[in-house]
Amino acid sequence: MELDNNAHSVFLLQYHLILVVKYRRQVFDSETSQRAKEIFEYISPNYKITLLEWNHDKDHVHILFKAHPKTEISKFLNAYKSASSRLLKKEFPIIRKKLWKEKFWSQSFCLLSSGGAPFEVIKQYIESQGRKTK
Repeated sequence: MELDNNAHSVFLLQYHLILVVKYRRQVFDSETSQRAKEIFEYISPNYKITLLEWNHDKDHVHILFKAHPKTEISKFLNAYKSASSRLLKKEFPIIRKKLWKEKFWSQSFCLLSSGGAPFEVIKQYIESQGRKTK
């Protein structure tokens, strides 16, 4: 496992993000997904975020990324959703016809921490601290 670091800390912060198109409209194909990924890669360095994996279905995208401890993920998500919505609708006019009103992304999203040891292993490790081993 490769850890990230800076002058005062060592960290590994990986996240699985799922963003869904408003009303689950089916707007993603290979071309629109690729453009959404390019927008993510353009914005993410400003927030100390690195894309690790990207994939899509017709109505949502799955994103695996890593972040810095000082990253404000909610601000990044707002910036990304705003920019990608505006640019995708501008560059792919057919998308506007599939959407109801002007909203591209659902307000909701799923963000899961990932990487490292499974939760139960970490929990057992913490519970065992301070105990003498035989």
